[in-house]
Amino acid sequence: MLGEQIGEGKGKILSQRVIDVRDGIPKVEISFTSSGKFKGIEATEVATYSTTPRSDGMIYGEGCGVVLTKDGKETVTWTGQGIGRFVSQGRIRFAGSLFFRTSSLGQLGFLNNLVGIFEYESDEQGNSSSKIWEWK
Repeated sequence: MLGEQIGEGKGKILSQRVIDVRDGIPKVEISFTSSGKFKGIEATEVATYSTTPRSDGMIYGEGCGVVLTKDGKETVTWTGQGIGRFVSQGRIRFAGSLFFRTSSLGQLGFLNNLVGIFEYESDEQGNSSSKIWEWK
């Protein structure tokens, strides 16, 4: 069941590169950084994901990231998977799941072993935005 919204951020794509073209299917790696909040706690996120187009026009993505509090004292890692599609010229939207892990007992400790459901969108200028909800 979808729970409360626990995070959101706005960021910028830092780089894109082709990492494979096996069987004529491109696999593209994207790295981004964002700033936002997790339950009101300011944090910065750095992440990398790869995308592979599917024959039905959808795009499969998987990746990993790290979230750091603004003071740098707490870190959380995540791995995730999602399905995306182009929603307009140069704009792509993904939805999927994130699996959080941390040893933090502080403000971000609530994220340990939490499963999140996300929406992520980027545009042709490299701007990105995301929202995350807890999966209960």
